[in-house]
Order: sequence, then C-alpha cells, then structure tokens
Amino acid sequence: MNTSEQQRFDFLYEQHLTNLTLQGKRPATIDAYSRAVRRIAAFFDCCPDNLTTDDLKRYFASLIDSHSWSTVKLDRNGLQFFYRYVLNHSWEWLNIVKPPQVQRLPDILTPCEVAIVISLTRQLRYQVCFLTLYSMGLRLGEAISLRVGDIDSQIMQVHIRNAKGGKDRLVPLPKRTLQALRYYWKTHHHPRYLFPGKDSQPDSLIDKGGIQKALKRVIGECNIHKSISPHNLRHSYATHLLEQGLDLRSVQSLLGHNSLNTTARYTRLTQITRKNTVEAINQLADGLALSWECGA
Repeated sequence: MNTSEQQRFDFLYEQHLTNLTLQGKRPATIDAYSRAVRRIAAFFDCCPDNLTTDDLKRYFASLIDSHSWSTVKLDRNGLQFFYRYVLNHSWEWLNIVKPPQVQRLPDILTPCEVAIVISLTRQLRYQVCFLTLYSMGLRLGEAISLRVGDIDSQIMQVHIRNAKGGKDRLVPLPKRTLQALRYYWKTHHHPRYLFPGKDSQPDSLIDKGGIQKALKRVIGECNIHKSISPHNLRHSYATHLLEQGLDLRSVQSLLGHNSLNTTARYTRLTQITRKNTVEAINQLADGLALSWECGA
C-alpha cells in the first residue's frame, strides 16, 4: 500500500476494533474478525473498502484452497461485520461463500481406554489435566484456566467461569479428581492457578500445545487408532454419562450447551443406543410372517 492507502486502512481498522468492542464481542472473536480484515488487505495490498464482488470471489476461492472451512467461515463473518459496522455497506455477497453442511460424529474413547491413556501419560501435570478434562467434561480452555478459588471441596463442585458465550456454570467435582488436583498443586504451590505455566510470569498458564502434543503422543503409544484431541475427552464424558442413564437435560447443563440439540448428538454415540437400535431392527425383521419361509 502507498502511504495514503495505509493511513485509510489504519483508520478503518481502528474503527473495526472499536466497533467489535462496543458490540461486546469476546477476545477470541475480536482476534478472528480483525485478522480477517488484515488478511484480505494483505492479499490485495490495498484497503478493502472498495473491493468488487469479483474481487471477493477471487479472494475466497484462494482462501478455500489454502485454509480450513472454519477459517473461511470466520473470515466471511469478520468481513461481514467490517462492511456493516465500519463501511455501512449492505452485505450483498453473503451467499458467495457457503461452507458445506456436514455433521461429523467425534471419536469416543471407551472408559477402559480413558483409564489407559491417563495411566500411561508420562508427566504428572498432563495426567492430572487429562483426568480433569474427562471427569468434569471441560473444554481445554476451561480446564487450564481453573483457579484455586474455583474449587469448593465443601460441597464438591467447581465454578467454571467465563466459559464459551461468556457463561459461568457449576459442575460436580469427583473425589478422585480433587485428590489428584491437590497432589499436583503441592508440586508448584501457585497462589492462583491449578495449572500454571513453567515460566516465571505470574499469570502464565500451562501451554495448550504441550497438552495436545502429550495426548497425541500417548494415544499413539497406546496403539489407539482414533482421532483424539483433548476435546474428545469431553465428548467421551458426555457419552459415558448417557450410557449410565443420566438424562439429556442434566448432561446439557453439565456441558454448558445452549441448545439441547447440541447435546442430543451424543445419544448417537452410546453403546446402549446402538445395541437397542440393532435389537429393534432385528425384532422388526423377525416379526414379519413371510410365506416363503413358512413353506421352506
């Protein structure tokens, strides 16, 4: 960009950040939506306030080739916000980018596999983290942000703060998890966090990437041929609770889902559901009075 172009972009970009803040967007959303504007400006090397529909088609075609659909969707939403609240332009090209509608089912570990994975994890901080993720059904960010004051051992519950959508919730604290958290905390005695970072910064947290790599490593060592990330421990938690007979509404509350439909997908993953489905299908077929069988 030339100097005047850069100045115009800087001005509009600051407005973009201000409007995102005024709209109450969460930090992760602000980061994603602002990155979308920076990315398209870098692609065309100009301020993206006068791009044509053909320009946008060319940009998103390139983005689809190089990035995931989740990134493409975030960029679309970020640029839609930019056009609406910064440029005051109508959004005429919303349907240019329409990610495919897919409904994938996550891989689930069995309770036995969960136990093996935690047992064979080499480092204590990762062992305790995996147990915390699974036994309370937490998202990774929720687990590593836990503070000492969030643990209420008197009534055996944990206060999950500022979770997805800015919502708090309370989840039961298993005795075994409390014991593991206490044991691990004694190794670092951090005044605030249960999973502090290694460096000397007082507010640093355990590295997300390290947790993900540790789980990937132990999954491979256990010879488990499933696509498992820390979030799959949360999926496994929900599925296993349903298998134990916990009602769907209670699982929804534990997970902090807005919609019961989101929680309901776990019913398709339970062994009980599959077993009952097979039995029902066999009963349906066996109940047919077929004449050719009678004459055989």
